[in-house]
Amino acid sequence: MLAIRRPSILVLTTLLTTTAAGACGGPETGEGELPEAAASTDGPRVPVSPTAADEMPPAIIGNGGPLQGMDVNYVEGEAETTGYLAVPEGPGPFPALVIIHEWNGLVDRVRQVADDFAAEGYVTLAADLYQGRTGSNSDENIALMNEAMGDMDRVVSNLDAAVSFLRDRPDVTGRVGAMGWCFGGGIALSFGLDGENHEATAIFYGRLVDDPEVLARMDHEVYGTFARLDSGPSPEQVEAFEAALRSAGIENDLHIYDDVNHGFWLRIDEDPETRGAAGLDAWQRLKAYLDRTLR
Repeated sequence: MLAIRRPSILVLTTLLTTTAAGACGGPETGEGELPEAAASTDGPRVPVSPTAADEMPPAIIGNGGPLQGMDVNYVEGEAETTGYLAVPEGPGPFPALVIIHEWNGLVDRVRQVADDFAAEGYVTLAADLYQGRTGSNSDENIALMNEAMGDMDRVVSNLDAAVSFLRDRPDVTGRVGAMGWCFGGGIALSFGLDGENHEATAIFYGRLVDDPEVLARMDHEVYGTFARLDSGPSPEQVEAFEAALRSAGIENDLHIYDDVNHGFWLRIDEDPETRGAAGLDAWQRLKAYLDRTLR
């Protein structure tokens, strides 16, 4: 493992929201023109081409290509809620992932990440928690985020529908994980505690919980990647989260990376010299985690 990775350390006290100052999400508007499709095996496919040991997925290093998936409406009765589905080539069956966007909504970089996971062999659905809307500045992003967090029942119901959508596909094994970044990382944790049963929860920064009694509702190992130069969550909050997971008897693979700040992993290309080693190590850990929990 790389020297930049700290030993597993963590814990927190209550639900914490990511501070606006440390929030992430680039300037993308998220507007794309893609065909719509139902929950079937029809539609475009992504060639399976897993990354090598020294490679990161193209999207996070700024090399994401043209979108290879399709728009899907996965929440019954919500035509405005439009997710993005990326499916690997081949008959499968494949494990599946729900990925959860940052505070600015479902933008093209997140769609490109979905394509990258499909290339790794996962049927991947990028969820839409903002009913088709995206933010273009901090004020808009905060408003959308606060609206979603003000109705967590709707958020959990949305992600329950995403899991059901994936499990209904004949090319899915039935094993589904959820992961997210920043706002989406906190939502992934909430969904792991309160949503439909699924087999993996991966968190890249975001709000945390430090109550062992609450965390005891989790029924699977938790993955987490965090930054030492972050304040939302801070290293101390991450340490509290880890301690609470241990107290609750929940297996975890949590790491705080030195010299990087909030939001580093999804945008390695913004500072590759500083973020590259940590980003690669986090990706290797994530691949191993998904392999042991979903395959």
